[in-house]
Amino acid sequence: MLDRKNLARTIMAALIVNLAGQAFAAADTGAVPPPGVRDALQGQRLGLYPGSDFRLADGQCKDCAALPQALFYFRDEVIAVPKAGLPVSGFSTTERGRDDVQAWAASGAQALAYPGLVWLGAPQTVEAAIAPDGASLKLPGGALLPWQPVPKIATNLSYFDASTLAFFGAGPVRMRGSAQQHDGQPRFVARTIWPSDYVIKAQSLRLAPLAGKNALVDYVRAHDGGAKSAYDNRLIWERHPGAGRQWQGRPVLGIMLNGAQGDDDEAYGGHFAIATGTMGPGGEMADWIVNNFYALDAYGEKGILAAPVPMDNYLADLNSGQSYYRPSYMLVAVLNQARTAAAYQGGVQRIYNQYYRHDIAYDGALNNCAGLSMDVFAALGWHIPQRGPTHALMALAGYPYKAISTGKLTEGRKAYEYLNEEQTRLYPAVAFDAAGQDLLQLVSGKPGRVLTPFEQQLQSDVEALILVRIPQFPSSRAFGSAPVFSYDEFMARAPADHADWKIVPVEPRPFPASLRDGLASALPQRSVLPLPVGLAGGGLLALLVGGALLARRLWRKKRKDRRSD
Repeated sequence: MLDRKNLARTIMAALIVNLAGQAFAAADTGAVPPPGVRDALQGQRLGLYPGSDFRLADGQCKDCAALPQALFYFRDEVIAVPKAGLPVSGFSTTERGRDDVQAWAASGAQALAYPGLVWLGAPQTVEAAIAPDGASLKLPGGALLPWQPVPKIATNLSYFDASTLAFFGAGPVRMRGSAQQHDGQPRFVARTIWPSDYVIKAQSLRLAPLAGKNALVDYVRAHDGGAKSAYDNRLIWERHPGAGRQWQGRPVLGIMLNGAQGDDDEAYGGHFAIATGTMGPGGEMADWIVNNFYALDAYGEKGILAAPVPMDNYLADLNSGQSYYRPSYMLVAVLNQARTAAAYQGGVQRIYNQYYRHDIAYDGALNNCAGLSMDVFAALGWHIPQRGPTHALMALAGYPYKAISTGKLTEGRKAYEYLNEEQTRLYPAVAFDAAGQDLLQLVSGKPGRVLTPFEQQLQSDVEALILVRIPQFPSSRAFGSAPVFSYDEFMARAPADHADWKIVPVEPRPFPASLRDGLASALPQRSVLPLPVGLAGGGLLALLVGGALLARRLWRKKRKDRRSD
């Protein structure tokens, strides 16, 4: 590893000075880029699609096939949109979400349509290494190109620092960004920095099956979640052991779990997404598409937008990349044909269309990243065994307890839904464990149930299963850890008094009324009083139990305050 520790702070100070007052801008398409810098779609793939089928645009595009509701969120962002004449995924005007995907799948549609847009974030890429001075890129031919990181967005509480520079200085990198002019000289402004050696080396993998019912949970929790661990792959199953592993160009389906953040008490649950793509010639995965769901109606701290996004953007964007604030884990299924991955991608693209339109809305309990992703599998026919609600009985008491303690019936309803929701839709870590366990049972021929046609297809298509551990990138942010697998584990980690929680506030992002039509104009309304709570006798019992719990909490707090005095 190159020794940069004595230089990094000085170099970073200079880079930060250079960044002052600058804003990220797309490259001038009329200018000739420096040698080694190429268009972000040139010779690239976007998941299951060839990059040559797309063109660069932004959300102000007037001739794109993407929905206007989707373009609204990407007004100032670089996106890839399908070229004219290519089929684009649609959506139902009568059925929402999972029901839409189920009807589409039942229709027998085979050809994979294109997404309305893919969020790229930057118009160009470069393969290089960071030179010993830290301020230049050493290109494959030996030439040097000055570079700097894109500015930190104002709401981001931490960022690239000396430790990050030292981390990426250890080997080759792939960057997404734009070539710009600085004092008359070319300079590459990097938005994404991805370690080029983060690949799956098929031939060097040793078969190491998992052992025990809790093996996936143990894998995630190992080394305190592995935020400071090395990047690692583990082959846990293959159909034909020792048969050559010619995986280049093979389609893949990846189940992604991101860990708990180290500086946000609301983020212990982690995050969940599904990736599709093809294995690169050397096992590369940077261009796989990750289908990422985040809340649309608020401006997040890190500038994350819900979208299909390349893997390197998803994990390594300097502001929004998951790897800058927590460790990640992925279960990769190498497939012998594309139909299973294509079915998921086609289904989730219909969800995105309704999601951007607000026909379906993000909800922390009912429609979060895990729930929306798992609904696509369920609609296709993969019936991953459910784990049941967290605490069905406690949900009855949780409603009045939260409503009384906050003075808001809506908060009581929210508490009820969190405690009563199916765990594989609520907790990213439980979704990862349940899907992983069932996939292993399917490929091993021990499903324990009669399989649906899609499950039989999945069982037949998987050639190998690989676990991928991706550490957190060093930066000024606190290191994260493994995500929680239960409500009780969440509450054990969080401070006892909610007032002591570290929470990053966000600003609302109103959705224009002019873009709301169809199903979005008639979203189903939920009563603030859940039916089970309101049933005769049940509401009174819940009120009494909730009131008792609140009184007990207040009594304990008062007693504690007296002792401290």
